[in-house]
Amino acid sequence: MNSTDAPGGGSTSTATGYRPTGRRETKPAAATSVHFAPGARVPNATPATQDGPEHTTEPFAYDAILLSGFGGPEGQDDVLPFLRNVTRGRGIPDERLEEVAHHYRHFGGVSPINDHNRELLAALRARLQEAGIDLPVYWGNRNWAPYLDEALEQAAADGVRTMLAIPTSAYSSYSSCRQYREDWADALESAGLQQTLSIDKVRQFFSHPGFLQPFVEGVRAGVAQALAAGHGAEQVEIMFATHSIPTADAALSGAGLFADTEGGGYAAQHLAAAAEIIEQAAPEISWQLVYQSRSGPPSQPWLEPDINDAIGELEGRSAVVIVPLGFVSDHMEVMWDLDEEATETATERGLWVTRVPTPGVHPAFVGALVDLVQERIEGRPASERANATSIGPWFDVCRPGCCENPRLGFKPAIAGLQP
Repeated sequence: MNSTDAPGGGSTSTATGYRPTGRRETKPAAATSVHFAPGARVPNATPATQDGPEHTTEPFAYDAILLSGFGGPEGQDDVLPFLRNVTRGRGIPDERLEEVAHHYRHFGGVSPINDHNRELLAALRARLQEAGIDLPVYWGNRNWAPYLDEALEQAAADGVRTMLAIPTSAYSSYSSCRQYREDWADALESAGLQQTLSIDKVRQFFSHPGFLQPFVEGVRAGVAQALAAGHGAEQVEIMFATHSIPTADAALSGAGLFADTEGGGYAAQHLAAAAEIIEQAAPEISWQLVYQSRSGPPSQPWLEPDINDAIGELEGRSAVVIVPLGFVSDHMEVMWDLDEEATETATERGLWVTRVPTPGVHPAFVGALVDLVQERIEGRPASERANATSIGPWFDVCRPGCCENPRLGFKPAIAGLQP
């Protein structure tokens, strides 16, 4: 099942992913339905997950893996079409999109996210081979080429019928989990593959030790740099940064398990991950969870504090170590919001500042993704799965109503119990 043909008729396949030969500006249309196998409770699911178990213990031989990215522009002409895809259905005019577009234009209209995913694709394929797992890996993006429907069309042409999807996002929320599930449903319907392909997903991996290890190493190094620069341990503040989301969305994240927790499951998962990293890397250093990249009208509440406000309110600190905890690789929210804006805010206040790396293709992170595949192939019980936090391992099949977007309502989605 090697990828050798042109997916969707407009791309060529290489060892590192699909490189579009044409220019398609629009992501697949929103799905109008999903497909249920007879007696199934989960749409477009394999026999291992059709009944909707929290954790499947049934070994299953998948045909392929689907690496699913967010996508990003790769030139100035891509920027506005890409942003239209990201904001589809919200009625945002191009004039407002240009306010965000200047972040991309500052870097020549190119987000690094696609190149990072090409590197991750190659690293994942190599690590799977080392582990003796003979599965092809297809790569598709939600918002820019290579699109998900192109990847699914290629997979189906290669004879694939069952796939295990890996989203490049570690946490539970509408934008970081459910929206992937909606976009898979969109891609299946657009490609005409609803009754042909079954797609399961790996669990949210915020608690996997391999995801946390790169941050542990980064925090240790960042704190060591601060101390070497002459700042005492009591003068250093660690800021774990993640993308802010509307508080209404946050309250509905995490399968209803954190309904009484401020920030819902989204915040709880980040706090659990940060606490484990601190315990391993710098238990003597003060830390906090902060947010970035908020958008939407000022009247709409989003999770706070914003990282720039938090930096401005620091007292008795002379150094800041920024940890991009919400991200698996560098992209615009890291490069602009952290490396540009937050760093400038800290510098203007006379603070020493450093930003630690994202996991990227760190061997521990790539190994964690392979382990997520292995646990599903083996049907590994939850009690035997890798987990380093007080929360987890997370669910294999999303629970009913999980991560609803209250403004958009429920849309067709797969890899979870309805709605």
